[in-house]
Amino acid sequence: MGVCLNMQNGVPGGKWGFGNLIRRKQVDSVHPRREDHQLAKTLSVLDLIAIGVGSTIGAGVYILIGTVAREHTGPALTIAFLIAGIAASLSAFCYAELACRCPSAGSAYHYSYICVGEGVAWLIGWALILEYTIGGSAVARGISPNLALFFGGEDKLPAFLARHTISGLGIVVDPCAALLVFIVTGLLCIGIKESSVAQTIVTTVNVCAMIFIIIAGGYIGFKNGWAGYELRNGYFPYGINGVFAGSATVFFSYIGFDSVTSTAEEVKNPQRDLPLGIGIALSICCILYMLVSIVIVGLVPYYALDPDTPISSAFASYGFEWAVYIITGGAVTALCATLMGSILPQPRILMAMARDGLLPSFFSDINKHTQVPVKSTIVTGTFAAALAFLMDVSQLSGMVSVGTLLAFTIVAVSILVLRYVPPDKVPVSPSLQGSVGSVSLQFHTDIQEIEANCQSLLGNRNICGHPLIDKEITHDEKKRRKIAAWNITLLCIGNIILASAASANELLSFLRITLCCLGAILLLCGLIVLACINQDNARHTFGHTGGFLCPFVPFLPVACILINTYLLINLGTGTWIRVSIWLVIGVLVYIFYGRSHSSLRGAVYVSTAHTDEICGNSSDHLA
Repeated sequence: MGVCLNMQNGVPGGKWGFGNLIRRKQVDSVHPRREDHQLAKTLSVLDLIAIGVGSTIGAGVYILIGTVAREHTGPALTIAFLIAGIAASLSAFCYAELACRCPSAGSAYHYSYICVGEGVAWLIGWALILEYTIGGSAVARGISPNLALFFGGEDKLPAFLARHTISGLGIVVDPCAALLVFIVTGLLCIGIKESSVAQTIVTTVNVCAMIFIIIAGGYIGFKNGWAGYELRNGYFPYGINGVFAGSATVFFSYIGFDSVTSTAEEVKNPQRDLPLGIGIALSICCILYMLVSIVIVGLVPYYALDPDTPISSAFASYGFEWAVYIITGGAVTALCATLMGSILPQPRILMAMARDGLLPSFFSDINKHTQVPVKSTIVTGTFAAALAFLMDVSQLSGMVSVGTLLAFTIVAVSILVLRYVPPDKVPVSPSLQGSVGSVSLQFHTDIQEIEANCQSLLGNRNICGHPLIDKEITHDEKKRRKIAAWNITLLCIGNIILASAASANELLSFLRITLCCLGAILLLCGLIVLACINQDNARHTFGHTGGFLCPFVPFLPVACILINTYLLINLGTGTWIRVSIWLVIGVLVYIFYGRSHSSLRGAVYVSTAHTDEICGNSSDHLA
């Protein structure tokens, strides 16, 4: 019996082996960073709420309610928003626990690196880079058409803001979009507190516009009657299936609250404020969405809603044409807040990946004065501005959802791993190998002495498993961990099969039903076993303790995985082809750079039970 030691890049597998992909880092926020590597801890719970609400409520809600009500839900749009909000809250619960335990920059990338492994973490980080770049560019391109309303049309915009077509190339450039991206980039470079104040201001204006819609629309409805609810075909014209189809569409209106977790390292009290920020932000968004939808589908019958400007046209039908300026102002501020929410997380993702050696150290530099990753922010803003200026990225908007849904899925998987098979080995610097050897030798000597003393006291009785001796994981515990790991894998495979078969309308009915049954059986078997076995005791001491705990494990994370997998598969073949090209590029970058520059390359993995002893024998820090 001795200290568990593992070389070859941290885990078995050798230089080119599979082990590189499953090596895991420890919760680095447990150990203090040097001052020049530390982000400023200035954010309060109010700042987090503003970031969460601003990143989530985009201009889409001003358009989406018309399309979804006309095509899917009818007057039951409010229920669709409620269902979607509940589905989004499943991911929010998972994020809240991981953000409390691992309050470092990097969000889902950081959590998956700790719980799942380097390979998955790299793909998540790479997908999030794509999401935030395209998302920010798409939002910026949508601002100038709304802004043009205040000037009397797009042809009345000042020349330096108006869109122009480059003759011969057919490219429509948007200077307004690029200018706004540079302004937001400048704000983010000044400091996180200053940018959060700006986010709070524009978010407040947007929320006020939505409150105006609710109050003014309610007044009109009570005065003139709720024509949208006085229909012969009832509240569910498309049935319950239509409501669920509508909730799948409006689910994407809740994407954005995860931006809060990207600022975890800059929060004053992350254990308290992060769960509150995530929960309150998501609740505010859900309540506002539901109240707006109640009013609009009540003022105008769902089949008469304008699919492009449902709110403005609803007010105009009652003679309130002037309200269009307030509504458009809300849409513009919503887009500005979403733009800030899109650009804010990406530099912190790049910084986290660079800290781990997977990207050049250039991206991990933190400005001494502003205490933000200025270089990463400038690079992010430059690329987003170039895309917004030169390209109409609306056709690529589906790619934004891939990064988010992948992140939501892996965060739920990480909760299962953390609860049932948390990492029992941590990486230490190769320079500590001497300390590992001395601790192992001392521990082995102590065990022999204890065994000899116990034999003299207890006679020939078997002393295996004696609490004084058994410092390593017991055989029963190893068996439990193995069972849990296999069943987590089993239910993930079942999730993929079930969601794929349920979405494959082109399959023969018999084959589709067979695959659905197979997936459901695998899913239920894995879920039942996890529900019956004990969770790992190490979960009580993993990372930072005393924060929020995700409820109803394993049921809640499994439901989260199933919902997000289904939505991922239904994004369409074209979207997946484009995303696959980006992911292949990411794999090549990892193979030729990230793998060989990883901070875990050559790390020695030791049992968590002996980490303190080993580090106590050396002045070196953990890897």
